[in-house]
Amino acid sequence: MFEFKLPDLGEGIHEAEILKWHVKAGDRIQSDDPLVDVQTDKATVTIPSPRTGIIAQLNGKEGDTLVVGQVVLVIDDGVGAQAPAVAPAPAAPPAAPALVAAAAPVEVAGPVPAAPATRRMARELGVDINRVPPTGLGGRVTAEDVKRFAEGGAAPVSGALAPAATPARVMPPAEVAAGAAGRIPYLDIEPLPDFEAEGPVERVPLRGIRRKVARKMTTSAILVPHVAHMDEADVTELDAFRKREREKQKDGPPLTLLVFVMKAVVAGLKAAPSFNASVDPFKEEIVYKHYYNIGIAADSGRGLVVPVVHNAGCKSIRNLASDIDDLARRAREDKLTVKEMRGGTFTITNIGPLGGTAMVPIINYPEVAILGMGRAQQKPVVRDGQIVIRLMLPLTLAFDHRVADGADAARFVTALARQISDPNLLLLES
Repeated sequence: MFEFKLPDLGEGIHEAEILKWHVKAGDRIQSDDPLVDVQTDKATVTIPSPRTGIIAQLNGKEGDTLVVGQVVLVIDDGVGAQAPAVAPAPAAPPAAPALVAAAAPVEVAGPVPAAPATRRMARELGVDINRVPPTGLGGRVTAEDVKRFAEGGAAPVSGALAPAATPARVMPPAEVAAGAAGRIPYLDIEPLPDFEAEGPVERVPLRGIRRKVARKMTTSAILVPHVAHMDEADVTELDAFRKREREKQKDGPPLTLLVFVMKAVVAGLKAAPSFNASVDPFKEEIVYKHYYNIGIAADSGRGLVVPVVHNAGCKSIRNLASDIDDLARRAREDKLTVKEMRGGTFTITNIGPLGGTAMVPIINYPEVAILGMGRAQQKPVVRDGQIVIRLMLPLTLAFDHRVADGADAARFVTALARQISDPNLLLLES
């Protein structure tokens, strides 16, 4: 028997949701036959079979979540019982009492600090997270700690738990409450009312991309102090230039307003690095990124995805147009790879083609800013004391108040509006 475990699906991905089984118990399969479609935080992946044999057991149904290292299914490959990958450790490793004692000062003030994904992994593996010796900063339990404990291994005597290290600081109750998953003051999720008592309803499981979006947006909305700055850009000249260029090269990628806005955004980020950063809450550091990978929010038909234009700072307007067109098309066809949805430093969301005068977008965590584009419309505006009709584009910059202030946002958006109002300034950037 061969126990097939969920493999490592890429950096930072610890779990995957079962979308669709391609096999059932009793099926005979060949090596490389598709086994199951899973949905990660980044993309949909089809996992092939590593062995030839007969499906003996499926571990999970569609909609269930598996963690990396968990048994997905069992294949009868005619070899016999599979030996465990890690020999069971003694029930009480000699180092365990000392390690637990070292962690105790952190635990006494409240629940063990751990990320939601780490707690979920502990539940899936049947591990009591309160018994796991932590190795993370400030006594935080990491995903590696949980996996090591589940396999019967002892935590390494190093870092914060090494005997020679500085004793763990006793965290005050308020700090533990803020750092521990699920302990947000005054947040009390009440049960829903009985909707069925009022009339007929339909219940649909929250799965796939919709569930991933729900988790990520909740994380962003709770953890990040959002502020929004709004303005309008006069894109009359830019739109005329865009249409002239489109007529000259009809067989090329479409030159949309989004292409020019992305070019201007990169220039703006170079001048305002605070918006091209991330906050490390555990080290209390701001991570400034000196590269520019711009995500574009796209409607895939199955939900919101954010493919990334990598190295946007090194590309011409036509190169950006080609990349955006390709990513948007493959997003609709559900053909994006994990790599193409990873590594973003700033996101642009454009609801203009769908309508709407403005929007307040939620930051794509762990980024610190997102630009929302509304619908460009002709409006009467005052120019040199005269009322004229101009094409105005609404812009909203939502940003993390931990890394930037309102004045920073005002300068960023003003410079952005100035650039996309004058095609010559954008050509200089090219």
